Amino acid sequence: MTEINNTKIIIRPAEVSDAEQLLKIYAPYVEKTVISFECEVPTIEEFEKRIRNTLKSYPYIVAEQERRILGYAYVGAFKARAAYNWSVETTIYLDKNVQKTGLGKRLYLALEDICKQMGILNMYACIGYPEVEDEYLTKNSADFHEHLGYRLVGEFKQCGYKFDRWYNMIWMEKMIGDHVSPQGNIKSFNEVVSFIDFDKY
Repeated sequence: MTEINNTKIIIRPAEVSDAEQLLKIYAPYVEKTVISFECEVPTIEEFEKRIRNTLKSYPYIVAEQERRILGYAYVGAFKARAAYNWSVETTIYLDKNVQKTGLGKRLYLALEDICKQMGILNMYACIGYPEVEDEYLTKNSADFHEHLGYRLVGEFKQCGYKFDRWYNMIWMEKMIGDHVSPQGNIKSFNEVVSFIDFDKY
């Protein structure tokens, strides 16, 4: 098991009551980077709403050590139309102090395993991408996803404007299941969560 400061880290489902800790992790990405294309930090009420809405259908997980959350990851609908039900968009954020420790990989692989149990087939990542790396955005996120088996499937030029600069956005894709016909229905996170052994993550 991954350990930081010699204390075990657990992976567990997020709770709405985690919102304050999660927002503290997320806020610097809004305020100081283009990793998030948001320009204003959401309120705690808005963040609670986002967690609650995600958990209605999809996994939202956190990495916790001694009751301190170090990072979180979740998926959401790729598109609203029913034919997209087998596809999801991924999100991950880590406390800056635990980057490059392997925790991001651990969270993402747990998320991927849960999605497989739900019947999800396609995972997509929407990633800010610089023409030239700067103090606000590097290519680290794209490299991270590539290392985990994602491939580049599209790039949108100069579609995001933040800190008085234009940035690109890329989509990366990973297939995690077999595409067959007829295809079985997906399950919600609530339908599978009680069968998931979170200790193995």
